[in-house]
Amino acid sequence: MSKFMFAYHGGKMPETPEEGAKMMAAWEAWYKDMGESLVDGGNPVGMSKTVSSGGVEDNGGANPLSGYTIISADSIEVACDMAKGCPMLESGGTVEVAPVIEM
Repeated sequence: MSKFMFAYHGGKMPETPEEGAKMMAAWEAWYKDMGESLVDGGNPVGMSKTVSSGGVEDNGGANPLSGYTIISADSIEVACDMAKGCPMLESGGTVEVAPVIEM
């Protein structure tokens, strides 16, 4: 099995505590459905800075990252199928799936 990173982009924060609880329940159910394939549930992330040879920009980049998860799967196709159940998609976000290359 290989490891894959789910990089989350976009989505929206819950507007009420009730929406927040509902969102957390959806994430917990999705993690449970993935079972042993879940390597690291990850976390949401705050606004990033972009570092380049020209300096540091406080802009979050071209497609700001909003969180991540690490999973284990037989192939990137299987990982993509798992990502289709991500609650991030329900809040207007996207999931980028990338293989983690072991060094």
